[in-house]
Amino acid sequence: MKEIKSTFTYPDNPLGPGIVVVGRFQPLHLGHAELIKNANDFRNSKFPNLPLIIAIGSSHADQSINNPWSSEERLEMVRHWINRNSISAEITTIPDINDPPNWVSHAEKFHGKSGTLVTSDEKLAELYFKSKWNVFTFPLINRDSLQGWRIRATAQMISTIDDEDAIRNILKSSIPESVIEYLISNDSLRRLATLGGGGEPVG
Repeated sequence: MKEIKSTFTYPDNPLGPGIVVVGRFQPLHLGHAELIKNANDFRNSKFPNLPLIIAIGSSHADQSINNPWSSEERLEMVRHWINRNSISAEITTIPDINDPPNWVSHAEKFHGKSGTLVTSDEKLAELYFKSKWNVFTFPLINRDSLQGWRIRATAQMISTIDDEDAIRNILKSSIPESVIEYLISNDSLRRLATLGGGGEPVG
């Protein structure tokens, strides 16, 4: 999908500086949860006076199997999870511009400048490092299974199931309990059945 710059405006007051985690969170899964925990521990031990900032990417993406949840829904997923885990964080959303060399300068207008990126994404780490950011990387747990496209494919397969206990049992190996409960409570899993597609996209 081609993101058009004219469809969004930059905030007057970006967040930061802070300890920044960037992800699409389609949906928030256990890999994301581990990364946010690591970022929070890093912040507490190294920069306790700076905020933890969670930046949700692809905020203006059209709904599809690759982007089934809106930025507002993903904000709620993140809020549910950090509240359940007693993590304090500021959250922002960032639209795509499909221009990797200029991504960091674009994202800084939302999450702020002069921060530290904490990530498990090598390509993202390289972009921020080239932009003179401090970058700390953590290995992604269960990299093969905790990939967004795999988790969405599983969610799509169970999207017509009415048995909530079965849904919980299937998703618990990849998605935190609080996020599963959110997905069940707002009935957003069902929409995946109508979105078609699949494949192996990013995130």
